[in-house]
Amino acid sequence: MSAPTFEPLGDAALVVRTPAARALLARLWRQPPPGLLDAAPALGQVTLLFDPLHTDAARLEQVVRSAYSTLTAEAAPPARELTLPVTFSGPDLPWCAAHAGLSEAALVEALCALTFEVAFLGFTPGFAFLTGLPPALQMPRLAAPREQVPAGSVALGGPWAGVYPRATPGGWRLVGHTAFQAFDLSRPEPVPWRAGDRVRLEAQRG
Repeated sequence: MSAPTFEPLGDAALVVRTPAARALLARLWRQPPPGLLDAAPALGQVTLLFDPLHTDAARLEQVVRSAYSTLTAEAAPPARELTLPVTFSGPDLPWCAAHAGLSEAALVEALCALTFEVAFLGFTPGFAFLTGLPPALQMPRLAAPREQVPAGSVALGGPWAGVYPRATPGGWRLVGHTAFQAFDLSRPEPVPWRAGDRVRLEAQRG
C-alpha cells in the first residue's frame, strides 16, 4: 500500500490523499485523534477538519501516519443495502439505450441487474456518486448542462450513476425518477447513505 500524502488546507484542515481513503476514514471514525472535528471523504482522499486550539496539521499528520500503518488489520464498517424504486421514463432514456446499442427495456434490465456502490458524497447535500457501471453502460455527459434537473432524477454521467436530491443544474443523462429522499433534515440521519453502501435500482411501473 503506497504511502499517503498530506496537504494543509488553511489553518484548520488537512487533506490526506491515499487509495485507502475509505479504510482510513473508518479507522478515524472509530478512534478519532484529539482535536479532530470531522472527516469528509472524497475520491481517493479524506479532508480532516480539526480544532486549531487543540491540535495542528503537523501533529494530526503524525497521528494519521501511525494509524495508516495498521490499516491492513482494520475491518471496514458493514455496508448497508439500499433498493431504490425507479420509474424509468427520463428524457434521455431513449438516447442512452441507443448509445448502448440496447432497447430501452434491455437497458433498464441491465441497470437493475447491477449492484452499485457509494464511492463518495459531494456536489450537493445527499448526492452520492454511485460506481459500478460497466463501460458499455457509461454515458457521456451532456455538452451543455440543463439549468435545472428535477429532484429525484436518476442519472448517468461518465462512469457514475446518481440521484439528484434537489432541483439543481446538471449535465448527466436522465433515465428515470425515484421518490427516494437522499437528503431530508427532518430525519435523524438526513443523508441515508454513506461511502461503501451498496445500492440497487428496482424498476417501477410509470
